[in-house]
Amino acid sequence: MCEVNVSPTIAKERKARLIDAMAEAGLDLLLVYGNAWQNDYLRYATDFGILEGQALALVRGDGHVTLYLDSPLEADRAEIDCPGVEVIHAPDLVGEVDGALDRFRNQRIGAGPHRLIPRRIAARSRDLKLGDQTALIDRLLMGKLDSEIDAIRRGARRADEGYAVFRAAARPGRADYELIAETEAFFRAHGVDDNFQIIGVGGPEVRGMAPPSGKKLKRGDLVTTELTPCVDGYYAQICRTLVVGEPNGDQRKAFALYREAMEAGIAAVRDGITAADIARAENDVFRRHGLGDYVTDEYTRVRGHGMGLFADTKPHILEDVGTRIDAGMTLIVHPNTYHPVVGYMVLGDVVAVTQDGCEVLTATARELFSVPA
Repeated sequence: MCEVNVSPTIAKERKARLIDAMAEAGLDLLLVYGNAWQNDYLRYATDFGILEGQALALVRGDGHVTLYLDSPLEADRAEIDCPGVEVIHAPDLVGEVDGALDRFRNQRIGAGPHRLIPRRIAARSRDLKLGDQTALIDRLLMGKLDSEIDAIRRGARRADEGYAVFRAAARPGRADYELIAETEAFFRAHGVDDNFQIIGVGGPEVRGMAPPSGKKLKRGDLVTTELTPCVDGYYAQICRTLVVGEPNGDQRKAFALYREAMEAGIAAVRDGITAADIARAENDVFRRHGLGDYVTDEYTRVRGHGMGLFADTKPHILEDVGTRIDAGMTLIVHPNTYHPVVGYMVLGDVVAVTQDGCEVLTATARELFSVPA
């Protein structure tokens, strides 16, 4: 996970926004959980990018933040990385925080993400007046400050550069992990602290993307990837497909459909719509071409998702997700799914939502790339 702290300005702006939101909700204290996989809630509250173990943070209405970590190494790192936060090494993490919460009896306490709050503490919700405030933090995570969008914009530029490196690395006989290794080397040399990336190599037998397995590229293969560099704590993503050698007619025809779907989704993005509206715009293109079955959960997961302090955050772009899309959100729109003739294809760009549309942050051409065979 991305471990380097964001700029002090962004962290300060985020904290002020969080404290204001707590005051508006009438909260005296906010309990926030985080681990290396679900890190964005904790990071928003503390600006700490946890790498191992578990953490709980107590954010008071007066702005004081106490961060409890069960890893001594993480506690040492947090002391350096987060000078404005009280850091406590707590081997008995749940017990120590449970005890600390007793000092806030008869005050209104919120928690998020509520589903991850340790059972021992959650069981005392009524006693502690502990309410689910996941939605409050979700709203802050989804709606970005201008400084946060600027960080994602920088990440998008790195994503474009990284994909150019990936394309240059793709040639027959190379293993899939070699392409990812060259991309990672480029990113690490250019200030990227983390990159979530998966890959697919082959034809109709390929149903999705995964970590590299050693599969070697050969003429005619589709090579798909999504790469997600983290810059200044914020993730940006790009999805593209290339062919080893010249694309055949079926591959070109299929890709044209994906481009039409992605552009329909991006055209739908604006302030006031819902996530479902974007997904429906993408999916309707597949339906018009007789491929409606391939936008179901049997073949695909989402039609896009939020971007920010986590590589795959809310809102998920699906037809059953009614989350309102507001100006200031950042999303990736990607109609990534299986095609029954050519196999799995991907295409996606990250966008920042505006009042009357969106700003596309990635600049790589929307084309079916080919590399010499």
